[in-house]
Amino acid sequence: MSIPTETTITNVTAHAAARASELPQIDDPWKVAPKDARALGALFFEQLQVLEEGTYEYQYARNTLIEMNLSLVHFAAKRFRNRGSGEMEDIVQVGTIGLIKAIDRFELSREVEFTSFAIPYIVGEIKRFFRDSTWAVHVPRRLQELRVTLAKAKEDLNGRLDRDPTVAELAAHLELSEEEVIEGLIASNGYTAGSLDLPIGTEQNSAETITYGDIKGDLDPAMELVEDLQTLAPLLEDLDDRDREIVAMRFGQEMTQAQIGERLGLSQMHVSRLLNRLLTQLRKNMLAEH
Repeated sequence: MSIPTETTITNVTAHAAARASELPQIDDPWKVAPKDARALGALFFEQLQVLEEGTYEYQYARNTLIEMNLSLVHFAAKRFRNRGSGEMEDIVQVGTIGLIKAIDRFELSREVEFTSFAIPYIVGEIKRFFRDSTWAVHVPRRLQELRVTLAKAKEDLNGRLDRDPTVAELAAHLELSEEEVIEGLIASNGYTAGSLDLPIGTEQNSAETITYGDIKGDLDPAMELVEDLQTLAPLLEDLDDRDREIVAMRFGQEMTQAQIGERLGLSQMHVSRLLNRLLTQLRKNMLAEH
């Protein structure tokens, strides 16, 4: 495969507006040199904003951008290779999710290099992976941070008192209520988990060993979805009529951005910006609820 030269890139860019559905065919995007990737990236992002979502051309442009920029993911992933949690392959996969989010949210009008825009998304996704996978159960971020604060306070007071501090002493030291300290101490139990294979006894009249796994029920895989829907419902009610209609058309009726724009008399780009704003707002409010 021959990688497009700078001359080719310049010529294609000059005719981009008139040939929105015709993009250079790149068989191995991950082999494109960084210098060429920057020039091609501008072209592909330009076309991504005018191509109709869901079309072959749109998917080709988006997938090519992802593959051309995978080097950014590997670059960011190297910073986390000695964190001691997760294989490098998992870190790269998680970082790629961040790259995809950056591509979907990037706009040329920002007048910023895509590299500078994408790295925080990639690193943020990887950090979230480490934060969430370190805990044995889901614990709100506030309580995760409180656990660290309590650990430092216990170590400090232990040195002064030559014994483990009481809840009241921790509360006074941190200027927190005893209820907050107790909540933090309970949440700390979610940091590690015992094995389900840990034996807890034997069956009556039998030598067979009973483990925690034998007496624990299975989690309903749909429970988390139900909880999310319960959290989301009142947030949707707080939206104005147009915003709620846009969300319903996009995710309820599975309409494309172009179809929504045609229905509302808006451009696809305007619909894309509205959706990004709405999803960011809903995501932020859902995290706050949790």
